[in-house]
Amino acid sequence: MTLDAAQGGPDLRGRIRAMVHGVAFGDAMGAPVEKLSAAEIRERYGRVTSLRTAWHRDGQDEVQRKGRVRGHGITTDDTAMTLSLMRIYAAERRHLDAWDMATGMVREIAWESRWVPELQRVTPLIERLFYPEKWIFQRLQLSGCDPRQGGVGNMVNCGATMYIAPVGAVNACNPRAAYDEAINFAAGHQQSYGLEAAGAFAAAVARAFVPGATLDEVVRTAHDLAHDGTRSAIAEVVAAAEDLRRKGAGAEEVTEVLHRAIAPFSPMGDDVAHGPEKAGRATAAYQPSRLLSIEELPLALGFCITAGGDFRQAVVDGINSGRDTDSIGVMVGAILGAMHGPEVIDPEDAALLDSANRLTLAADADRFAEAVADIMEGDAARATDIAAGRRILLQTTFERSAE
Repeated sequence: MTLDAAQGGPDLRGRIRAMVHGVAFGDAMGAPVEKLSAAEIRERYGRVTSLRTAWHRDGQDEVQRKGRVRGHGITTDDTAMTLSLMRIYAAERRHLDAWDMATGMVREIAWESRWVPELQRVTPLIERLFYPEKWIFQRLQLSGCDPRQGGVGNMVNCGATMYIAPVGAVNACNPRAAYDEAINFAAGHQQSYGLEAAGAFAAAVARAFVPGATLDEVVRTAHDLAHDGTRSAIAEVVAAAEDLRRKGAGAEEVTEVLHRAIAPFSPMGDDVAHGPEKAGRATAAYQPSRLLSIEELPLALGFCITAGGDFRQAVVDGINSGRDTDSIGVMVGAILGAMHGPEVIDPEDAALLDSANRLTLAADADRFAEAVADIMEGDAARATDIAAGRRILLQTTFERSAE
């Protein structure tokens, strides 16, 4: 199936390949500098522009590194969970909801063993996941709660948003459906503005698949479908980014201004590391709120704008801004990958991502694309049936009115 061959643009398979590449590329670019501030990145690296970058924790002992390795193309849980969601779609061949989080995703993270690049061994992914993602197993298997309530009580973060791009692909060209499905599925994992961002991001990815879509249309879609603090944060960051773009601002000014724009909605700031000094203190950044937003999605949209939609520049600018660099890179990469298609895939980068992580990203993307095509064809058949039924209802209604 090709969605847009008539327009001469990338087809569905090509866009999905580019989206998946964008996820892995943005993730691996940001992973070596995650949790550093922008100033710390400048001090240590100058500016990170290549996948072949050493992790800032290289040289620490294994305990300090939590047994992990990063750098030189290694991806994190963002990519691993994105691939997990793609496998669930490939197996089910239908739209997903919270019950699939409770079955498919629990199996993927807790009961399937695969190569985990950061741990350099074959193991269930849960051994690598952060606590808000381990929550999926805790709530949906060990606690056995209603899947729709799985996210209740979880630490609010970007964990659902970081892997939700495949929902946008499944609902390509239908942002409202992407938003709804992302919310239905990720409700088994996240709550509040952590859930809201997942819906808005999936919608943006779905809009990016529309042939000829502009970046302005993609950004406006995310804003218009978002609610509460997420919508307000997107509006503020986008307004700032558009002004910076008009001024031709440099990278340091862009980061400073965008961080200032997101600050009222995200108390996180540069203090993103967890340690014993924070024991017993739950920060406001991770509590449910209708006023707050995760940082990563609004900032990702902002960097897309200031880079003028240029894939590589937007990823590089985003990951050099510090903080949750890998997830910002993932969101930028997914949106612009889906929008531009295979032209964003550098063969050398793609080869490094595959070799460093023991992956076959193009083949994984193609298998997922086949499932997406099947789901789309089912959607089209249902839409035809619905339209036919409505025509009959309308026709008979007005015929009776005429009598």
